[in-house]
Amino acid sequence: MATGRILLLEDDTNLGLILQEHLQLNGFDVTLCVDGEQGSATFAPGKFDLCLVDVMMPKRDGFSFAGDVRSRDNDIPLIFLTAKSMKEDRIQGFKIGCDDYITKPFSMEELMLRIRAVLKRCQGAGSAAAPDVFTIGEYHFDHNRQTLKRGTSQISLTPKEADLLRLLCLHVNQTLTREEALREVWESESYFSGRSMDVYISKLRKYLKDDPQVEIMGIHGKGFRLIVG
Repeated sequence: MATGRILLLEDDTNLGLILQEHLQLNGFDVTLCVDGEQGSATFAPGKFDLCLVDVMMPKRDGFSFAGDVRSRDNDIPLIFLTAKSMKEDRIQGFKIGCDDYITKPFSMEELMLRIRAVLKRCQGAGSAAAPDVFTIGEYHFDHNRQTLKRGTSQISLTPKEADLLRLLCLHVNQTLTREEALREVWESESYFSGRSMDVYISKLRKYLKDDPQVEIMGIHGKGFRLIVG
């Protein structure tokens, strides 16, 4: 699966495209709308994982859009982006049911941290725990036991090997970004953590080499994809 599907509402064309590109580089699937009316027409319950909404927009503002969303879906996370910093505006946003409120100008790093925190909080509260046992072609992978089996042969994995393989399985046939893998498994995005991850990817490729229908493909500039035919 992808990192998440975001409906982005931003009437500033340049900022909207910058935000969309940055979010996509971080593994999100982003749909960009330029006003509240277009956003309301695009929104459908279950189609998106989060709405990132500029408050001041033509035709229909972010508060009006959010009210419409809340009447159709009470659970989807909402984050407001606004140039306003007045206490009354923040109170109005939270009364409507937003999950966070970011005042412009903001850094991309802050935005990503806010998005991940909201998604983690909301998905953790409303979804079942992710699985720990997987079938990967001819292989049986048990994350808790840290074992990878094929027929009568079994490989004992290290904790990091098991964690990384589980993350790849959760994103099977889709791109796992380097950033997400480093955050989840190494809790660091440093150069040395990146080099360490590349070594572990090579090890996992060797473990899975006996099934030609299974491959860990490198996606240039983005990350990795576990392909299961």
